[in-house]
Amino acid sequence: MPHLPLASFRPPRWGLRPSRGLPRSHHLSTQSEPDGSTISRRNREAKQKRLREKQAALEAGIAPKSKSPTESSKAWAPKEIVLYEIPTEHGEKKDVSRPLPPAYSPQYVEAAWYPWWVREGFFKPEYQARLPQATGKTFSMCIPPPNVTGSLHIGHALTVAIQDALVRWHRMRGDQVLWVPGSDHAGIATQVVVEKQLWKERGVRRHELSREDFLREVWKWKEEKGGEICEQLRALGASLDWDRECFTMDAGSSVAVTEAFVRLYEAGWLYRSRQLVNWSCALRSAISDIEVENRPLSGRTELRLPGCPTPVSFGLLVSVAFPVDGEPDAEVVVGTTRPETLPGDVAVAVHPDDSRYTHLRGRQLRHPLTGQLLPLITDCAVQPHLGTGAVKVTPAHSPADAELGARHSLSPLSVIAEDGTMTSLCGDWLQGLHRFVAREKILSALRERGLFRGLQNHPMVLPICSRSGDVVEYLLKSQWFVRCREMGDRAAKAVESGALELSPSFHQKNWQHWFSHTGDWCVSRQLWWGHQIPAYLIVEEHAKDDVKDCWVVGRTEAEARKVAAELTGRPGAELTLERDPDVLDTWFSSALFPFSALGWPQETPDLARFYPLSLLETGSDLLLFWVGRMVMLGTQLTGQLPFGKVLLHSMVRDRQGRKMSKSLGNVLDPRDIISGVELQVLQEKLRVGNLDSEELVIAAAAQRKDFPHGIPECGTDALRFALCSHGTLGGDLHLSVSEVLSFRHFCNKIWNALRFILNALGEKFIPQPAEELSPASPMDAWILSCLARTAQDCERGFLTRELALVTHALHHFWLHNLCDVYLEAVKPVLLHAPRPLGPPQVLFSCADVGLRLLAPLMPFLAEELWQRLPPRPGGPPAPSICVAPYPSARSLEHWHQPELERRFSRVQEAVQALRALRATYQLTKARPRVLLQSSEPGEQGLFEDFLEPLATLGHCGAVGLLPPGAAAPSGWAQAPLSDTVQVYMELQGLVDPQTHLPRLAARRHKLQKQLDGLIAQTPSEGEAETQRQQRLSSLQLELSKLDKAASHLRQLMGVSPGPGEL
Repeated sequence: MPHLPLASFRPPRWGLRPSRGLPRSHHLSTQSEPDGSTISRRNREAKQKRLREKQAALEAGIAPKSKSPTESSKAWAPKEIVLYEIPTEHGEKKDVSRPLPPAYSPQYVEAAWYPWWVREGFFKPEYQARLPQATGKTFSMCIPPPNVTGSLHIGHALTVAIQDALVRWHRMRGDQVLWVPGSDHAGIATQVVVEKQLWKERGVRRHELSREDFLREVWKWKEEKGGEICEQLRALGASLDWDRECFTMDAGSSVAVTEAFVRLYEAGWLYRSRQLVNWSCALRSAISDIEVENRPLSGRTELRLPGCPTPVSFGLLVSVAFPVDGEPDAEVVVGTTRPETLPGDVAVAVHPDDSRYTHLRGRQLRHPLTGQLLPLITDCAVQPHLGTGAVKVTPAHSPADAELGARHSLSPLSVIAEDGTMTSLCGDWLQGLHRFVAREKILSALRERGLFRGLQNHPMVLPICSRSGDVVEYLLKSQWFVRCREMGDRAAKAVESGALELSPSFHQKNWQHWFSHTGDWCVSRQLWWGHQIPAYLIVEEHAKDDVKDCWVVGRTEAEARKVAAELTGRPGAELTLERDPDVLDTWFSSALFPFSALGWPQETPDLARFYPLSLLETGSDLLLFWVGRMVMLGTQLTGQLPFGKVLLHSMVRDRQGRKMSKSLGNVLDPRDIISGVELQVLQEKLRVGNLDSEELVIAAAAQRKDFPHGIPECGTDALRFALCSHGTLGGDLHLSVSEVLSFRHFCNKIWNALRFILNALGEKFIPQPAEELSPASPMDAWILSCLARTAQDCERGFLTRELALVTHALHHFWLHNLCDVYLEAVKPVLLHAPRPLGPPQVLFSCADVGLRLLAPLMPFLAEELWQRLPPRPGGPPAPSICVAPYPSARSLEHWHQPELERRFSRVQEAVQALRALRATYQLTKARPRVLLQSSEPGEQGLFEDFLEPLATLGHCGAVGLLPPGAAAPSGWAQAPLSDTVQVYMELQGLVDPQTHLPRLAARRHKLQKQLDGLIAQTPSEGEAETQRQQRLSSLQLELSKLDKAASHLRQLMGVSPGPGEL
């Protein structure tokens, strides 16, 4: 089949460079050659060979064996990188006057566009209000502020890809869009990272510096890392309004945090109390629930912990005897996994219905270490079927024991200090010892006293501080707490009533459960980096031990002093105030972000226009810790829900299903996937990070296994498209680099399609208005119908925020409708003289509408190609595709012809049948004649309009129709298309039976051997057996085709098959 020749051209001033950090491939020739370059010819030949092999496998019904993940990672070759080297000032529009490079290259495509978008103000709501398609509606979102603890990872890239696609779609359809950028100061995480860096680079500990000097170091570090995060967001194409960027420690946020604290305190929602908190001894700070990793242990497990000289065993249950006072031979045995807390025991509890202890009710027990008398109490919370049914009660170090102790008015004993050592209440023999060193000393003492009753493996869940790796302790501390019960009830009712929509809806169950069980929120953190709590201790009042009245709260010290004067009845100038050195939990300032980022507590225009936000999109892991707290504080402080809809995406995991973790070496910088990176560079990034030596070894080994050849250059558009192609419903997102690479190949398909279309249009082409375009042929009508249906699917996907529907629709249209079918079918039509006018107009509409549909997901590629299309006549064209109108389903409805698409699907079935016959008889160059016959007279008309494209797509000669009831042509190959339609293909003179029959016999022998091997296998269960059955069916079908083909060839030879022959 002749191909439409592409115009020969000399590339302009783009540079051809090998990929940095990747193996060097051959340089492309920049010289024009007749009929295309040698590279182009080689590419075409290689492509045709691959297509023939793929076609033969698919048409035989045999799917190739899937490669293992490791094999897949090797299945890429470095591509030549084309650089955009036309001099362009930063922020100036890219020069698109030169022809497109011969192949898609991400670095060329992504150059220069983003600074121009920003400079032109396309991302600002003020610009969008002036668009011709402006709707007058607003759409506002804030980016979940990433922690400044480092660079963004692929999980952040998922958030950005989803949010930016939604934002760009709303902007193109005419909404006034505000997407606020920001970053979070990440109190504990940032302080830990900076402390590690100070120790690693200067050998300095935090406490060797003043608070002011340390904070200067953190701000310096923030400026470096914060800039890196912004660069990553720009590389991802995030269309944020950078003029409204904020940081949770900037001046505006600080004012909002102080105001929120004061208002909550004055309204009675904030109070100070001595309660149990999650405590990290390594950090010497309270930590939030999200920073507690509950690690399940199946039995004895040794862990190395910070500050402890030797490994510590966990997952063991120690049995200890508590003698009954007054009865020398009587004892109550209790089991504990925390023997180091024995000095803090104040009672032993049993269930009131446990008959084993009925006779001991009201008796007292002797403490096994101190000999002090402890009450034996009864409580329904005790589970009699576990262990001995008796439990020790340590209210100062266990949340469950604290509740039990409160019910029985037991006074707590704090025996573990802030630094993890034992307190003076334990006695001189334990005071000052690390708690896990003290554990061994306690066990030895129990053995010496004859009160040790055994040690056994015991499954347990161990709370670990995710920031320090230390075991979390529960300590009684005087801290600031937010009352959550009433605010939580309002948040739960908001979801119940539908005022707040959670999507996917299955998250509602977790939401309701959490708010029905949540306790008060400890917001104090013993850190230096963060918002210092605006509370002041009245020193003189504290000396009187009047705890309730010794604290005052104020926006400034002067305000606090005034409050203190009113409280004490003394002149403020005479009072000594000490500000609480603690800072607020990072989640406190993050919970204010939707409105503090818009200027609250001031009544700003942005707050009036864009609050509440239209949508909150984030990872499902932040539903409770961040989304829930935003809803609580937002409703309380502003009187409105901060947003009405919440979209939650899944967690990103690696292809092995593991959570992304620096210590596992599977955390990827999105830029490494965008630009490609060598393994050595990945390994160096690990070495300069903050991993300890053991973690570094594990992470480096994992990288060598996962990326033995580094990571190929995939480009931003391919990464975004891959991330958005996973639905929000269902489980975690398992992303592999090979998947992203496949979408780079998709980008190349679109690139080549546009090169073909632009060449077909020519320089003097003038597009018709879309509403005037009327298809001149059934093929034109079919592709326009597909385009209209794609617009419908995209609109539905964006409206429901199911981006996987959008990516699937676009991928199917560009690849399977346009490239694989219409472009191939239209090539010979364009060679007709005179050239018909219809196909170029259809090609233009496919490119224009198709690229605008694609733009929210692939902004760089769409912009690069769309800018090269001739403008439609009429009003001034949009300056950029990102502010061009998004094609609506209604505007293209007149093109949609579902019945035509249904008819053409039958034609495509005929094409597949013809290609299968060609593959069976190995007709590589011949173009055989074809006949179609239907037993239903009306059915033949279905194919009549598509005989020419059927011949083109089936790589056949003339295609005709055989009347119903007419005899089948002798010696022609036959294949059933359906119960009523047969396809006949001419073989006479095109196939040499004597040459071809031995080949068929060899193929049959090979397949029969595979079939026998599968039959001999013992049937398994589940997915493996399903795959085996599918393979059996495909082999049997292929054998049947080979037998039928052999029969046709013998007919041509006039030979009848003998017994036992093929």
